[in-house]
Amino acid sequence: MSKAIKVKKGANINLMGEAEKKTASAQRASVFAIKPDDFFGTIPKLSLKEGAEVKAGTSLFYDKAKTRVKFTSPVSGEIVEVKRGAKRKILEVKVLADSEIQYETFTPWTGGTDRESLVNTMLEMGLWPFLKQRPYGVVANPDDAPRDIFVSFNNTAPLAPKASYALAEEKDDIQLALDALNLLSEGAVHIGVEAGDNFFGSMSNVQVHTVSGPHPAGNVGVLIHHVAPINKGETVWTVSGMDLAIIGRSLRAGQFRAERTVALVGSEVEAPQYYTTMIGAKIESIVGGKLIGDNYRIISGDPLTGDAVEIEGHLGFFSSQISVLPEGDHKKFFLTDGWLAPGFKSFSLSKAFPSWLTPGKKYRLDTNLNGEERAFVVTGELERVFPFEIYPMQLIKSIMVNDIDAMEKLGIYEVLPEDFAVCEFACTSKINIQQVVEDGLADMRKEFES
Repeated sequence: MSKAIKVKKGANINLMGEAEKKTASAQRASVFAIKPDDFFGTIPKLSLKEGAEVKAGTSLFYDKAKTRVKFTSPVSGEIVEVKRGAKRKILEVKVLADSEIQYETFTPWTGGTDRESLVNTMLEMGLWPFLKQRPYGVVANPDDAPRDIFVSFNNTAPLAPKASYALAEEKDDIQLALDALNLLSEGAVHIGVEAGDNFFGSMSNVQVHTVSGPHPAGNVGVLIHHVAPINKGETVWTVSGMDLAIIGRSLRAGQFRAERTVALVGSEVEAPQYYTTMIGAKIESIVGGKLIGDNYRIISGDPLTGDAVEIEGHLGFFSSQISVLPEGDHKKFFLTDGWLAPGFKSFSLSKAFPSWLTPGKKYRLDTNLNGEERAFVVTGELERVFPFEIYPMQLIKSIMVNDIDAMEKLGIYEVLPEDFAVCEFACTSKINIQQVVEDGLADMRKEFES
């Protein structure tokens, strides 16, 4: 049964640099990279060595714990580098692309009732990593069947791309992907859309829920929490709405078609807009010549949850936006920009500054923390922006002391780090809350899945 979900807790952070509804092709990148760190909990094992020739859809590495789950190349070419870190951990697998993409061919899927055949096709093609499992946020286990599957098309993060625009030409492929998800699920496929959305709201074979309210209202975790919360022992899967087009397009063609529409946004972008590119593309191919000045931070993803990357870095596997913000590495004079400043240009979640009188104002915020980590005390700040029936402060503290029983009782199975992004922004103690939650989830997996 469909629900109208109205979220009251949260905060919209209005930043300058929203993407204009205009799309262009990004410069063709010469090198692409797939990063194992994009897949929480995955232990990568190389399928091929440096120098090997690959096609789009050829396995680059697989999960050592779930050997059927393959991570495939988005383009054809040569594996030119396997970048490693401490203890020879695989950080990136880089492919030097051919001038024209050659594809591995698989059996297309355009419907049917053979679940095992669909699972095998998605595994071989490299589509399976788009499916995430809750609890924990790891790549879904192909040997399991989820209670339900959830998809959110309502991204409320700062400067997030508008799915109804970015996917306007992909409706048939999205419907095919939803049909596939329906076959994979033991229960229903639930999608969250904005109120009044007639584009995604008209999809069939799904349960449509309207979601309104401040960020993180659009997070899939909020959708799950208000529709059918996760109980201990239950498993649900999630898929990003922006990834459904890739899944449907690839299933229809019988080829791994990794094209993606990405929003280049932020106050340090000359003309923010949308670009068509591919998973793992070099960042420079998208942002080159389009940025203002030389002191900025490039983020693969949104400003609250994305990963900082260099211009020579690569687009994340799940990233549908690149955010560019001013680097906050300069000192602020306390009378003009600091704690004694009038605050007309300052953003605050409280009414400490007079800027609250202009709620629609957009801000050019930098990456400065405006302070250092300090005592983690009870202030009530987190509760005001956390739209779950969970005590965020108590949960975070239980994680910090590694109290497994308390973590279970306080609801860790329902959340991922992204659900705490606004809490981290609001926290005057400057605690890296998202990292704390990720560490807690890793401890829970080690405790119960080892």
